[in-house]
Formats: sequence, structure tokens, C-alpha cells
Amino acid sequence: MLKIRLQRTGRENIPFYRVVVTEHTNSVKGKFLVNLGFYNPLIKPWQFKVDENKVSEWIKKGAKPSNTVARLLKAAGVKDMDKFIIEMKDRKKKGEAEAKEVPAEKKEEAPKEGK
Repeated sequence: MLKIRLQRTGRENIPFYRVVVTEHTNSVKGKFLVNLGFYNPLIKPWQFKVDENKVSEWIKKGAKPSNTVARLLKAAGVKDMDKFIIEMKDRKKKGEAEAKEVPAEKKEEAPKEGK
């Protein structure tokens, strides 16, 4: 199965990514079939350039973009990327965990005072 994913290059603490098409069993830094573009997260605003025609051709051939690549492609304006994006529903927001704990403590304290 072919994947469109990011391949990290660059030096330590200076990430730079290639957008490549590769077999899903290949290692992240391994061989790839085609280089479609690049992503540089250090520049503000971040820089993401791909050949949209080649991306759509590879998707028609059966390649599936990774979740991160699909999100970047959607932000770049490529259509129909929603079907490849997986929502992270299990993640908790920062204040959500604390908000759930506080009411539980108040409920426990209230009956003790009434006795």
C-alpha cells in the first residue's frame, strides 16, 4: 500500500520535511518513489509547497496521505482531504481534566458537613 507521508531531513533541532510517496512498509528515512514537495515548520508562517497535480494523480492510483499530510494539504487548499483526516477524539484539553476533578471533590465534602 502506498503512502504519501513526511520524510524528515535537516540537522538536529532544525527539522525540514520532504513530502514523498513510499511503500508503507519502508522506514521513515528509507527509499521513496517520488518527491512531491517540502514542508518547513520553522519559518513563520510555515512553508509548505507540493505539486498538487502529482498529489491528485497518486491519490487516484491508490496512495493514501498520512493524517498530518492530509491536514497540510487541506490547509494548502487541496480539495477532498477530509476523508483522509482522522479526528483525535481521545485527546483531553488542558482545562478539561481539571474541571472534572473539582466538582467531584465538592460533592464529597458537602455530605460530610451536613452530618
